Amino acid sequence: MDTILDPPNAFPAFYANPVIRALAGAVRWTVSGRLGDDLGSKSKAPIDMRALLDLGRVRGAWQIDKTCLVTLEEMTSRLPNAANAAYYLQAQVDGVMVIDIEPCCPPEIAQGLLTLPGILYSEVSMSGRGYHLVTALPENFHAHGVAAEKRVLREEHGWYEILLDHWVTFTRRPIGEGVVTGAQTVGSALPRFDSIEDLYSSLAVKAKKLRSLPATAEWSTVEGPDIESGRHIIELTLQGSRPRLKHLDDFDGDHSRWEFSILGTLFREMRQHLVLAGFMRRVTYTPADQAWLLYRAAQEVIPARPKHLERRNNRPFLLDRAASMVATATVA
Repeated sequence: MDTILDPPNAFPAFYANPVIRALAGAVRWTVSGRLGDDLGSKSKAPIDMRALLDLGRVRGAWQIDKTCLVTLEEMTSRLPNAANAAYYLQAQVDGVMVIDIEPCCPPEIAQGLLTLPGILYSEVSMSGRGYHLVTALPENFHAHGVAAEKRVLREEHGWYEILLDHWVTFTRRPIGEGVVTGAQTVGSALPRFDSIEDLYSSLAVKAKKLRSLPATAEWSTVEGPDIESGRHIIELTLQGSRPRLKHLDDFDGDHSRWEFSILGTLFREMRQHLVLAGFMRRVTYTPADQAWLLYRAAQEVIPARPKHLERRNNRPFLLDRAASMVATATVA
């Protein structure tokens, strides 16, 4: 018989932390795990917690609200053995942001970030070799134009990033004392930045205005924006993913679960073609571009149904699902 955990006692540094307690009441919590139709994958995605708790069904979270998510208190009480605590961060609402230090970050850079003043909560990331640092929004948050509107601000080498409107998977595991002590004592590991404001400025000044999704009046067209090599990417995606696409019967006629499975399979295939095309063409495909390409590919394998005529977040239903898939594909 499995032992039922008491999360606050098992992870006191997380549940007793003031900033975590402040975020706990937001209905944006779930657990990150493998979807039922992707058991062989190493990647994890935010789970529809309402479906899991109320119906016992495992599927991806397709809305970032009470439709799919819960408060931390409800998740803790009803799913005490959850492997982690995934939270959809909205920096401008929550008043905090997350510095995500990747495993590939050079030790001297990582150590400098770990000792920045103003860190409200810190932990080891899911890989066990990276870190999550929660800080208040810097005083210069709105001083760099479009930067405050970004979902993520990434360092050019991919060593670290600042999450602003993004999923964060909290492991709840504190950073070992030796790591922080080492960061303070190693002579060659002087902090690269003097403050959170300095760090934010270094990434924010490089932020460019990305092509946004079309205005509401333009959503009636299925063509969307003109995306370089878009048709070629879609064709490669369909060619590579067709043998792995599930059938509606595999989900007992549940269109919602089946369509989410199709979108997931297509996007996993599409991502490698986006990387290659981006490298060859020297193009950056924004989340909006990716959502449109995924939407177009999905339309070629998912039969139209009345539900697709509905709109979510001022987008056609299937496009909104594609956008949600893109948003949740990479969990910090």
